Formats: sequence, structure tokens, C-alpha cells
Amino acid sequence: MVNDMSTAPTTTNTLLKVILAVLLPPLAVFMDRGMGTQFLLNIVLTLIGFWVIGIIHALIVIL
Repeated sequence: MVNDMSTAPTTTNTLLKVILAVLLPPLAVFMDRGMGTQFLLNIVLTLIGFWVIGIIHALIVIL
């Protein structure tokens, strides 16, 4: 019998990041990529009023 629990932590982490991408896009990008260009770009997109674009960018980075 094969134990298929090896994908459970990855699925849980991805689900958490997707939820965070909708609520706090920069935090989700930071969790996925760390401090870098994508993180700074997402902060700029989110802060200048393009919240939806920040969410879309976070989802593209995560997925």
C-alpha cells in the first residue's frame, strides 16, 4: 500500500499562500520568494491602488 501523504504539506502551503494572496498579496509573495524584486513589485502594485493587480501578480508568482 502506497502512502500518498507526500503531497499534503505542499497542497496545504499552496492553499495558505493563495488565501494570503487574496487578503495580503505582498505577504504571500514574500512567503514564496522572500525579499526580492517580485516582493517589491507587488508592494508597489498594491500600494498605488491597484489591489486587484497586486492579487493577480501574487497568484502568478505563487502558482
